[in-house]
Amino acid sequence: MAPQQEGETETETANSYSTGNYGQGVGFKSKVTVVGSGNWGSVAAKLIASNTLKHHSFHDEVRMWVFEETLQTGEKLTDVINKTNENVKYLPGIKLGKNVLADPDLDNAVKDANMLVFVTPHQFMEGICKRLVGKVRGDVEAISLIKGMEVKMEGPCMISNLISEQLGINCSVLMGANIANEIAVEKFSEATVGYRDNREIAEQWVKLFSTPYFMVTPVQDVEGVELCGTLKNIVAIAAGFVDGLDMGNNTKAAIMRIGLREMRAFSKLLFSSVRDSTFFESCGVADVITTCLGGRNRKVAEAFARNGGKRSFDELEAEMLQGQKLQGVSTAREVYEVLSHRGWLELFPLFTTVHEICTGRLPPSAIVEYSEKEPRLSLLEDSTRYSK
Repeated sequence: MAPQQEGETETETANSYSTGNYGQGVGFKSKVTVVGSGNWGSVAAKLIASNTLKHHSFHDEVRMWVFEETLQTGEKLTDVINKTNENVKYLPGIKLGKNVLADPDLDNAVKDANMLVFVTPHQFMEGICKRLVGKVRGDVEAISLIKGMEVKMEGPCMISNLISEQLGINCSVLMGANIANEIAVEKFSEATVGYRDNREIAEQWVKLFSTPYFMVTPVQDVEGVELCGTLKNIVAIAAGFVDGLDMGNNTKAAIMRIGLREMRAFSKLLFSSVRDSTFFESCGVADVITTCLGGRNRKVAEAFARNGGKRSFDELEAEMLQGQKLQGVSTAREVYEVLSHRGWLELFPLFTTVHEICTGRLPPSAIVEYSEKEPRLSLLEDSTRYSK
């Protein structure tokens, strides 16, 4: 969405989008590009492709930007996807939809799109945005499925804000209890779209993603939804440590509850606008539960703990994830930087301990010892006091 012009009322801005055609008039069809083609990116393309064929407001074709790789067969991944309609490396055995077109050229993939879906590891997004400056249309709407943040000198920057600031476009978010492989085989799940001001834009994203097995709900809280999706990966690392040490379900339940409490507190300290109700959406408590029961962060953290912390996360990631990337370890580091810079370490003992275990400062068993540090929870009640 283009920035609101001086003198333009919010009502006028909303009305220009009331048809879902982004001001282009009756009969206009949105063109969708998915920026990313990993496990979750491929599932997102599958969901979207099924809906662009059903709804007349979208062009049938869905372009998917692929970071080109050469497979062991010597073939290019893009060529194989387009030939077999399957991402044989990151989502084998699942047909994406014949209207999905893989494209290794980022500029070409986005050039005609007015709806961009970003779904790549968060550590690559700043570079991708720099490549796209001046390459996207002025009427583009974006949505981020990326769970992570960038930490800059001036403070933390959410990925949706990074996209908006660098590309000059509006960016919503989609987060939820979404283990990609389960959605790929059409097991029922939910997700949350976080939007800023325009409900019509949110409804367009809901239409693009919703299927009978994937139920999407809009919430006017971009920061809350995005921080839920980001921070829950730290909690999942903690849950993996618990599993690796065979501490049992009671301990894991305690870690999940404390983790959710720290997620809420951290989010409200950073953004006073974050709503408590967001933590009861799919992006909140449901995502914490599913990520702590399954998912790659929990899985690799379990292996880390079983090895007594003697094998690095980088080594385990390379061995166990076949090219996929962990988010929890890097997010724990980024959150630790924020906590350290702002003097908040003692307020967030779980987040702090996870990072210190990941970096080898503490053993995995410290995950249940952190509670000896009493967090000054009374200070968290006055979030505005720390939000600057």
